[in-house]
Amino acid sequence: MITQVLFIRHGETDWNRIKRIQGHIDIPLGASGLVQAEQLAQRLVRESQSGARLDAVYSSDLERAQQTARPFAEALGLSLNLSQGLRERLYGDFQGHDSAEIRAKFPAEHAVWQSHDPDFAPPGGESQREFSKRVSKSVAPIIAAHPGGRIACVAHGGVLDCIYRFARGIPLEVPRDWLLLNTSINTVDFEDGHAKVVSWGDVAHLAAPSSDDDLKEVPR
Repeated sequence: MITQVLFIRHGETDWNRIKRIQGHIDIPLGASGLVQAEQLAQRLVRESQSGARLDAVYSSDLERAQQTARPFAEALGLSLNLSQGLRERLYGDFQGHDSAEIRAKFPAEHAVWQSHDPDFAPPGGESQREFSKRVSKSVAPIIAAHPGGRIACVAHGGVLDCIYRFARGIPLEVPRDWLLLNTSINTVDFEDGHAKVVSWGDVAHLAAPSSDDDLKEVPR
């Protein structure tokens, strides 16, 4: 029995715009992100009215994710279920800095980070491998609770990256070349422990371009 999950990245924050690592720091949406969240809600309400129901809404407990999820959850009359397990990767001492600042303050650690070693953890943070395991452990019971259902999970770019790698069988050490756009809808079907990407990086609901923290901007 297929469970379909709409994995949605939170809207844009002011720190997204300047490429500053947020991790577990509880940064709210910026003005642009609040607009994106409203446009997302309008789309999901229209789709629901056309028969594309949502059975449940889950969200990271960080404010930027909650602010993205709450408008459409409330409009659809659904409870907002919060999960610490859907938080962004814990970047420890890297949090609050951009890449140039990290390179200057932690040159050795920055070099290992850029090598894509999945077992590297920033000081006080999680490794990519630990993070991926945490995401899988958190998503599994959500899927199990909704057999045959269609649900939304609002989370973070790193969480979406873990999901994409799992669904496509891409090793953690492989550099990313897929989009992780603010307020994008990324649809994945789960069945018998397997996952299939149905669509990815869908931002058709946005009136302005959406950005990726590392890759180029794409229209809409």
